[in-house]
Amino acid sequence: MTHPHVIDTIARYYASKLVQHGATPAGVDWNSEQSQHLRFDQFVPFVLDSGASICDYGCGYGAFLDYIRWRGHRGAYVGFDAAGEMIREATTRHADDRLARFTSVRSDVPLSDFTVASGIFNVRLATPVEEWREYMKATINDLAALSRRGFAFNVLSSYSDLEKQRGDLYYADPRAVLDHCLGRWPRRVAVAHDYDLYEFTVTVRL
Repeated sequence: MTHPHVIDTIARYYASKLVQHGATPAGVDWNSEQSQHLRFDQFVPFVLDSGASICDYGCGYGAFLDYIRWRGHRGAYVGFDAAGEMIREATTRHADDRLARFTSVRSDVPLSDFTVASGIFNVRLATPVEEWREYMKATINDLAALSRRGFAFNVLSSYSDLEKQRGDLYYADPRAVLDHCLGRWPRRVAVAHDYDLYEFTVTVRL
């Protein structure tokens, strides 16, 4: 992984949230289960082929696995998270799912049909904006490297209400993100900016 100091800082932040709130949406810094599911809903039409293998990049305690199993997915799943505490929690919670496994080691993550990343680009903390942008681009490239058929991710939008924006979060310009993805994967890229959250979702078919 690139930008290891950025990743280590964010991993410690999320580990502290897990300790504070447990395996709940707040434990991965979401406001509610409803908003968490709304984010997951944006991925479902893209990835929910019942037999497709899925990589959940920044999986937390495995909430997306719970969601796609509920929606009927029966394929292989791997959850990757830099926070070892999250991986231990996810592994314990999903011990009975024989088609799922979790790891905090990037080199152990296999190639999957689809890769999704929910919320991993939001919490910038004190990282300078330009450095965060480079980290985000490098991570998007990594999502592609792990995917056979496509990948998807979400990020807070710079079109959010200015008075509600927080200094420790990152708000991306959808136009710049779209331009980056079209420049590398011009075949089929889509942006959804029409759901009831201050963010957008990008899907890329390979």
